[in-house]
Amino acid sequence: MTAFARRARATAARMHPELSLVSFTLLSHLEDQGGCRATDLAAHYTLDKSTISRQVGALEKAGLVERRLDPTDHRVHVLHLTDRGNEVLVQVGDARRVAFQERLGGWSEADLTRFAEYLLRYNETAASDGGVE
Repeated sequence: MTAFARRARATAARMHPELSLVSFTLLSHLEDQGGCRATDLAAHYTLDKSTISRQVGALEKAGLVERRLDPTDHRVHVLHLTDRGNEVLVQVGDARRVAFQERLGGWSEADLTRFAEYLLRYNETAASDGGVE
């Protein structure tokens, strides 16, 4: 698992020079949720608010994320992807698909099916015990 995590971090760095694995994860979450507050990110990933604040600040500086006033509560800012943030996520997604195709291209259908089943099982277990997705 440690080798898997190291490879994931290294792969993220190769996929797009502006994105760390953490940055990619946060951007993906914002895309999936259609935006959210920084406190929601901190709660979801069980991270300290100051950690999220630094990460979000870097994403804002890179022009990938912007803060917008919540239309229902003007005291609250909601984080949203910018057009550039969306473009970067598409680029990274495309690069990831190519990498997976290269790695798994020689696998048999049966191996791919088993691998997919094991990943689903692992993710279901992680989700049920409170693990972060």
